[in-house]
Amino acid sequence: MRKESWKLLSLFALLALVAASCAQAPAESATFTIGFTASITGKYEVSSAAQVNAFTMWMDEINAAGGIELGDGSIITFDTVFYDDESNTERVQELYTRLATEDNADFLISPYSSGLTAAAAVIAEQYGKVMITTGAASDETYQAGYTHVFQTYTPSSRYLTGAIDHLGTIDPSVTKIAFVYENDKFSTGVVTAAKDYAESLGYEVVLFEGYDSETVDFAPFINKIEAAAPEAIMGGGHRVDGKAFALQLYEKGLPINYFAVLVAPPEPEFAELGDAALGVIGPSQWEPLAAFTPESAADAGLEWFGVLGADFTENYIAAFDAEPSYHAAGGYAAGLILEKAIRDADSIDPEALKTALEAMDILTFYGRIKFDTTPESHGLQIGHDMVYIQWQMVDGTLAKQVVWPLEGATAETIYPIYE
Repeated sequence: MRKESWKLLSLFALLALVAASCAQAPAESATFTIGFTASITGKYEVSSAAQVNAFTMWMDEINAAGGIELGDGSIITFDTVFYDDESNTERVQELYTRLATEDNADFLISPYSSGLTAAAAVIAEQYGKVMITTGAASDETYQAGYTHVFQTYTPSSRYLTGAIDHLGTIDPSVTKIAFVYENDKFSTGVVTAAKDYAESLGYEVVLFEGYDSETVDFAPFINKIEAAAPEAIMGGGHRVDGKAFALQLYEKGLPINYFAVLVAPPEPEFAELGDAALGVIGPSQWEPLAAFTPESAADAGLEWFGVLGADFTENYIAAFDAEPSYHAAGGYAAGLILEKAIRDADSIDPEALKTALEAMDILTFYGRIKFDTTPESHGLQIGHDMVYIQWQMVDGTLAKQVVWPLEGATAETIYPIYE
């Protein structure tokens, strides 16, 4: 064989060894950018701050642990770029465009509130950026044909539907429900969806009555409740009216089995009602005492992912010297969702992440996470239920207990509440 041929074969062998070496060597680590806006100023300042604090806590924990390792050996760590949206919709569209184009953010997290998130979602979809939304309960954003936007919160249309499921579980004999609610967009939307759901299950809605936001005297409505003779009452609106409604209903002494009210009951100040608070149920996106665990995930046939609620709460208090609200829990949960999608996809490719998100069905400290994948409501949260608390006596003191969903319950439901 000619000498040149040996040289050529040697060169091929060397190239093969180099190729094999490169294939075996781990890929380089990389830092990816997460973009979002925060309401550092404006009317959403407090809630947005809690959301951002917890999300950045998640990111810092991932980075401190060495990042997310992919199958090829590469390590993913994170950095953020964010701006003050001033709680302003026009600012959100401008800033998310900047995040997507000038800052080249790899992933997006939503701002706080449904209105600001709707504005950000348009931009995320336009530039093909996967966006995990949090602090945004409105259904409408996920019914606009988007495919890159995935919701963390329970949709507003399901704020009270879980109460109907809860009621049916503890007493299948109940047939009559009354809805008395504040005449505003949020409350009306919630109870209308609950009414439709109740009727679809065969319940008779014996009263569907709205009251003005300034109402302080609920006697006329309570008289209508008495005449309709429901076994369960649902509705309310916000903090002040919810407390007044609960107090006056208690003072009337009607025999009511089940009473669920929007917004007011999860607030600590609800305990100021004393005996009138006892037994009242209210929905919340998350509560620190919710007992979601790997064991409850196994019981429900779900995969557990992430930290325990007690650990999240402890770490948040240590970092920010404050109890975490559900706004904070939602921010941290958004991070967990992104992390799980990256791990399942074994990639940061947007299409691979979308596929992983669409297949996701897990239980976390925040509750269940699963997304609608239909064209009509793509990305809508369908796994996470509102956590329903009930005021009960614990060692002689009024305290909140989680009574639904059962995998997160900390106590049995007091039922009936008024006999």
